[in-house]
Amino acid sequence: MSTDREHVLREAATQLIRRPASSMDEIARAAGISRATLHRLYPGRDALALALGARALEQVEAAVDAARIDEGDAGDALRRLVDELMPIAEFLGFLYGENALLDVPEIDAAWERIDGRVTEVVQQGQLAGSIRVDLPAQWISEATFSLAVGAGWAVRDGRLARREAPRAVVELLLGGVLRGES
Repeated sequence: MSTDREHVLREAATQLIRRPASSMDEIARAAGISRATLHRLYPGRDALALALGARALEQVEAAVDAARIDEGDAGDALRRLVDELMPIAEFLGFLYGENALLDVPEIDAAWERIDGRVTEVVQQGQLAGSIRVDLPAQWISEATFSLAVGAGWAVRDGRLARREAPRAVVELLLGGVLRGES
């Protein structure tokens, strides 16, 4: 029987977000596999963390691509991005919280590329006059990802309905970044 690596990574991410100090036994249990199977897939915690980080970045980049953020109004692009990020919030949360991913050149480069794409959209919105210019574009990009992670936790803990999460993030984000009428 083959093991579904995607399932293992998703469950490992969820476990490690909830309990960052989880043992490999606890991670294996959460994924519904034996510790031996987990070790065959990922020989140690660092290997698991790097695999999770790489998969998370692949999924975030795919979400950015699927959102077509380079099309249309910046506000609409951010709405589409949030819609695409919500299903992968646990992977995104792992990226934010895993110390083993700090100062890993491949991880840093991929994250910079992704963040740069979103920052560019925000800057275009600022130039067009639809996004506030008194907040740094890179901060707005980071806030977008952070709010998606927070909404993912709220959904997982039952504080926010899954179907309401994208709207809640977008309303909070854009209500704070869109330029209001003076």
